[in-house]
Amino acid sequence: MKASLFITCLSDIFYPEVGKSLVNVLEKLGVSLDFPEGQSCCGQPAYNSGYREDAEKAAKHMIRVFKDSPNVVTPSGSCAAMVRHYYPMMFANDPVWSGKAQELADKTFEFSEFIVKVLKKTDLGAVYPAKVTYHHSCHMKRGIRVEEEPVQLIKSIKGITFVDLPYKEDCCGFGGTFSVKMPEISEQMVDEKIQHVYETEADILVGSDLGCIMNIGGRLRRKGKPVEVLHTAQLLERGLNHGK
Repeated sequence: MKASLFITCLSDIFYPEVGKSLVNVLEKLGVSLDFPEGQSCCGQPAYNSGYREDAEKAAKHMIRVFKDSPNVVTPSGSCAAMVRHYYPMMFANDPVWSGKAQELADKTFEFSEFIVKVLKKTDLGAVYPAKVTYHHSCHMKRGIRVEEEPVQLIKSIKGITFVDLPYKEDCCGFGGTFSVKMPEISEQMVDEKIQHVYETEADILVGSDLGCIMNIGGRLRRKGKPVEVLHTAQLLERGLNHGK
């Protein structure tokens, strides 16, 4: 199967190792990946801030970049939600771009969603001994309704002890520009989140959105909490390489 990697801004700039893990895992599963170099931001920050024209320019660019891709895979539930839901909404009354936006929306998948729903795999044969909990990001859970797929993959790793995160439906306080515009409230939210993480006594917190991983991971480090924070792709790669 062929697919294109949509790396996203946060992975490209701050977490390139997540992109590498995603590529390594998918290639082990037989996926032939390419990387359209013209890709850019999906336009979500502009859209969420009310800059509709700027968001539409970014969306049109991304539609052009991925027009020949059979599937598009991204390590972000949030960016997948932008393409899947807001691109068709933005161009709903545009006879030229409406169909193109829907075409990209239909073939764009978050990483764990692609493995479970498209590749039809829920057990990759990975092995990794650790106590793990999982943070459900807002756009992933509520935006594209992907909740069980990453958990299925994590639980399939032999040696994993999985612990549900208390109040897992709660936002971590990142919310893109929310954490910038309302830092005091955001800080209280992430402090509550890391307290719940700590209560699980997990060695590793796993997530599927790098904004949440940055927010929670940064707060855990500042508080001196000894919990490692990983993207789903990184944990799966570790499990596939364990003992080698």
